Amino acid sequence: MLTEIKGLQEECGVFGIWGHKDAAQITYYGLHSLQHRGQEGAGIVVKDGNTLKGHRGLGLVTEAFGQGQLQELEGTAAIGHVRYATAGGGEMANVQPLLFNFYDHSMALAHNGNLINAQMLRRELEEEGSIFQTSSDTEVLMHLIKRYPQESFLDSVKFALNKVKGAFAYVLLTDNEMIAALDPNGFRPLSIGKMGDAYVVASETCAFDVVGATYIRDVEPGELVIINDDGIHVDTFTTDIEHAICSMEYIYFARPDSNIAGINVHTARKNMGKLLAEEAPIEADVVTGVPDSSISAAIGYAEATGIPYELGLIKNRYVGRTFIQPSQELREQGVKMKLSAVRKVVEGKRVVMIDDSIVRGTTSRRIVRLLREAGAAEVHVRIASPPLKYPCFYGIDIQTRKELIASKHSIEEIRQIIGADSLTFLSEEGLVEAIGRPYEGKYGGLCMAYFNGDYPTALYDYEKEFLTTVR
Repeated sequence: MLTEIKGLQEECGVFGIWGHKDAAQITYYGLHSLQHRGQEGAGIVVKDGNTLKGHRGLGLVTEAFGQGQLQELEGTAAIGHVRYATAGGGEMANVQPLLFNFYDHSMALAHNGNLINAQMLRRELEEEGSIFQTSSDTEVLMHLIKRYPQESFLDSVKFALNKVKGAFAYVLLTDNEMIAALDPNGFRPLSIGKMGDAYVVASETCAFDVVGATYIRDVEPGELVIINDDGIHVDTFTTDIEHAICSMEYIYFARPDSNIAGINVHTARKNMGKLLAEEAPIEADVVTGVPDSSISAAIGYAEATGIPYELGLIKNRYVGRTFIQPSQELREQGVKMKLSAVRKVVEGKRVVMIDDSIVRGTTSRRIVRLLREAGAAEVHVRIASPPLKYPCFYGIDIQTRKELIASKHSIEEIRQIIGADSLTFLSEEGLVEAIGRPYEGKYGGLCMAYFNGDYPTALYDYEKEFLTTVR
């Protein structure tokens, strides 16, 4: 995921394994497959006997473990994390897994998501004497576990999980077990697999394919999954659940070869393209998708319309992560280095450009310009999701409406801003139908708050901020 090419970032990805002699190496490969979920930092904590030890580093997985650190992590269980910072900064202290050493034991914690009452809880904990080492909301859970001990460690974990609110997929490693937990809405995906006698937990099932594990089941909202030498045990910390998995997982975040809640991401995106073709047909010569997350939808649109699909846009995969450029001119050049139009495909053609979303509009404007500079006669933009009008507080890095072009401009105004000949978004009904969640529930069990402002939870820390932005 390249920040000059795309406007959305998701917080992170987690991976864990129990009962494998090469736990750290397997975790390393698992994190590689989840690299698209976070590129600012990576870490692994391994259990070597009764001792936990780990390494964390900034950058990609290969950069974080580029000096032979992996060989020093020997053990039979491990958890890992790739990070994109939304809560807390991107500094080294916030790179996960967080490792806590107490006088009689150690624990490590990795988190995907964003707690919406972390500030409130942190203030309460600090007033009672807790000292925080990071600015990450992840650390809050560990303080809750230790400050309010219950009859058993598992009861303490349950107590803490009921105190935190928002989106969380946790993987916790102790001296004698690995615990996975998912928030009551199931905002983020978390799956369990098996690799021989070892158990594996990962944010996406694509990690199982990479390491050779077999998918078993998803962690359900409100569940605790305890894995140790005796096997796997499923418990719950709450029964007050309402399925609301993040719809952006299907639209953009997850890899197309992953299955989220039993639905293949590529298939869902292809369906989005097909339904978009029904809702917004156009006479054109060629269909192209913005790489990579829009390719599946573009294929679906082309199949439904009969317009040929072509690689009209190519992404250069060997350009460094140049998020910070000293001038607008260099930023523009950076986009051209990372994405280019294929002149022989688009020259003189009426082009349908499929993208998954429009966030701020700057990237869409640049891509439309690239196509026109390559000789496209017309550029018709079709977006395989509804307009993004509302901020996300559950782990996506957009938390104010002023960042979202669709919150302050009509579709016609957006069309003019990005310079397209026409512009249409997929409807909310079309998105729900395309994903096709297998059970009943509001919006098919999806979180659609980005499009309609219907948040599945109270907003706690963000309530005042949200009310201010919508006025």
